[in-house]
Amino acid sequence: MESFVPQHAAVWFEIPVSDMERAKAFYGAVLRNELADQESSANPWSMFKAKDQSSVSGHIYPGKPASDGRGPTIHLAVAEPLEDALERVKQNGGEVVSPVVTIPAGRFAYCTDPDGNSFSLFV
Repeated sequence: MESFVPQHAAVWFEIPVSDMERAKAFYGAVLRNELADQESSANPWSMFKAKDQSSVSGHIYPGKPASDGRGPTIHLAVAEPLEDALERVKQNGGEVVSPVVTIPAGRFAYCTDPDGNSFSLFV
């Protein structure tokens, strides 16, 4: 069997939320990146903006969150300084659940959004 090595291991993500407006406000404030409502399907969703169409991105949608950080963890890019973004998590109803972790690729910290979805902020 021939192996497959893609350009990007992940190509899209979806975050289920209980309140679309609250989630758009939360992620918009934390990331300083306004989410864009999409009209291309019967179900409402709002997309994270990325540099261009070849960039990996994702969206929020009305769904059942995996509360208390039990679902997959999405690592979201944020502008430096990371500590300012972590403060915005707390100010907007989320929780920072780890100290800042430094790895060769950068720095990040684990968080949860107001629904309990697990994510990290990465610089």
